[in-house]
Amino acid sequence: MKLNFEVEGAGPLAIDLATLVVAGWAGRDRAAIEHHIEELEAIGVPRPSTVPLFYRVSETLVTQDADVQMLGPDSSGEVEAFVFNAGGQMYVSIASDHTDRKAETVGVALSKQLCAKPVARKAWKLAEVLPHWDQLIIRSTIEENGKSVVYQEGALASLRRPEDLMAGFTGGAGTLPERAGMLCGTVGAIGGIRPAEVFTMELIDPVLQRRISHTYRVVQLPVVA
Repeated sequence: MKLNFEVEGAGPLAIDLATLVVAGWAGRDRAAIEHHIEELEAIGVPRPSTVPLFYRVSETLVTQDADVQMLGPDSSGEVEAFVFNAGGQMYVSIASDHTDRKAETVGVALSKQLCAKPVARKAWKLAEVLPHWDQLIIRSTIEENGKSVVYQEGALASLRRPEDLMAGFTGGAGTLPERAGMLCGTVGAIGGIRPAEVFTMELIDPVLQRRISHTYRVVQLPVVA
């Protein structure tokens, strides 16, 4: 799947993504992982067999469109750092692991395969942020009752570092294969998991004073039988 980025300080970058991985249960703090597990159990999602888990999903799911079609009213977004290998160099952007919550009660892997994965159009070189990775912040907001509400917010210090996740997926290599991308885990929802028509996600670098953001609108498709 073709993606186009503007890399800060380096210009445009195109990648034809061939492999897409979603790292699940990627927290460093076992208590925080347990909180997210319980958060999902509350809506009927079974506990994972182990943590972390690496879900392979179709690379055709990634999109940079502003409008994203989803089936029915039961899906919601999750802000995550997105690392990818293009031309032998690692980059980081932001993505949403948008997930069908109804299908998630049947199978997490199935639910992740059913929804598009929105990705921002801006990226940074991963090497520029690795020294202060733990200070980066991910945040999402949703529109509720006509107002913008903070839905998720947390420092990446609460999640496993990307080198650890990439090594876990590849069996030891602290990088991804060429044309591969990985969503690197999320933080808990404030006020519980719930759907929203408009989802805005951000990756904030307080050290270099910059941010990546992306907003997408969910276009709900009717469920017919």
